[in-house]
Amino acid sequence: MGVFRVTQSFIPHFRENKSGLFITTTSLGGFIGFPLNGIYNATKFALEGWSEGMSFELAQHNIGIKTVAPGAIATDFGGRSLDKRTHPAYKETEDKLFATIDTMLAAAASAEEIAQVVYEAATDGKDQVSYIAGADATALCQRQSEIGREAMRKELGKSILG
Repeated sequence: MGVFRVTQSFIPHFRENKSGLFITTTSLGGFIGFPLNGIYNATKFALEGWSEGMSFELAQHNIGIKTVAPGAIATDFGGRSLDKRTHPAYKETEDKLFATIDTMLAAAASAEEIAQVVYEAATDGKDQVSYIAGADATALCQRQSEIGREAMRKELGKSILG
């Protein structure tokens, strides 16, 4: 809810000044769903859709809204930030998922690479809402575009879960 509240608080100021730009960090998980990440995916899909919808309303007042959706970033996100206490019925699925995450983190983008995409979004002057950040996120989104959402869902499930 923080993104919505901050945006709502700044809109009057931006309208008064007839300009402004909101940039929200979402995730690759806002474009592609991953096993055991349903709630996380839901929040990121929501931010992507909300931003796209808001772009029409805000554009009338010369206010932009953009999202930056990174994939894996070389941080400790895969360590201290993940709750690995799942239901015992999903232990095998969780083990497979975390093995995949560990592989992704080995090739993760640096924070500086993601910051470059944020800078691009902030300065390029484009009427573009979504920016994909990181080689892994770019590759997965391109693959989804090529084969479609349902085929991607099945391919991803097979590659992660076997």
